[in-house]
Amino acid sequence: MPVGFDHIVIAVKDLDTATRDYTAAGFTVTPGGEHKGGASANVLVTFQDGVYFELIAFRNGQGGNDAWRGILDRAGEGFVDYALRTNDLDKELEALRERGLDALDPQPGGRFRPDGQRIDWRNLRFGDDSVPSLPFYCFDETDRALRVPGGAASVHPNGVTGVSTVRVVVQDLEASRADYAALTGADGLMLDSWSDTIAAAMRFPVGTAGAVVELLEPAPGDNPLRAHLDARGEKPYEVVLTGAPSTGLLPLPLDETHGARLVIEPR
Repeated sequence: MPVGFDHIVIAVKDLDTATRDYTAAGFTVTPGGEHKGGASANVLVTFQDGVYFELIAFRNGQGGNDAWRGILDRAGEGFVDYALRTNDLDKELEALRERGLDALDPQPGGRFRPDGQRIDWRNLRFGDDSVPSLPFYCFDETDRALRVPGGAASVHPNGVTGVSTVRVVVQDLEASRADYAALTGADGLMLDSWSDTIAAAMRFPVGTAGAVVELLEPAPGDNPLRAHLDARGEKPYEVVLTGAPSTGLLPLPLDETHGARLVIEPR
């Protein structure tokens, strides 16, 4: 089972612009570096619960993650993926396959920080679709603290301390239910639909610290969930962030977050 969320990927067109906007929205933004091969670079917004946002931009030419680049080109800036965390990738791979998921052999990844420090990890993905419907696992080969800075980097003027919920739009909740049960090792909890745009919803725990993923099946007809599904596939639609005690439920402007729907709620 995953021990929690690892990070959430937000594709942007320009890192300097995204850095200024996220800083203006009250986030502390840390330079990430350049990925191996030079096809992409990133900056990070890390949180005290160990989860982080990866704001990624692609260079001209080929290379990088083709699925993420394709979503950015087709649908614009915003969420393109999210990753889970495990303490033992090889054991997790074995368990996922035993539970019937088409878990692929892990592939190496890495980047160089601006200070020249090399960081290495392995990614575990599912199936061979061009736009996979399940999240991936990211497992560090080097010290995780090199990839995910804590301390002052994880303290934000807007009071955000972590990620509580990732909401994902799915085409068929019943079909996705089996996959996510196998992925999380837990039965899902059916939720009452809180919007007329939602036909059905289900919640799964991610780790033991209270974080959850919620699957949303769009209601029939034209609505924002359906539009998101058509444009971006079964990717995150909204992320709920844990804020300071005095913070009320607060959606952040999409122009500041570059298309990523972010909601801050009290702890």
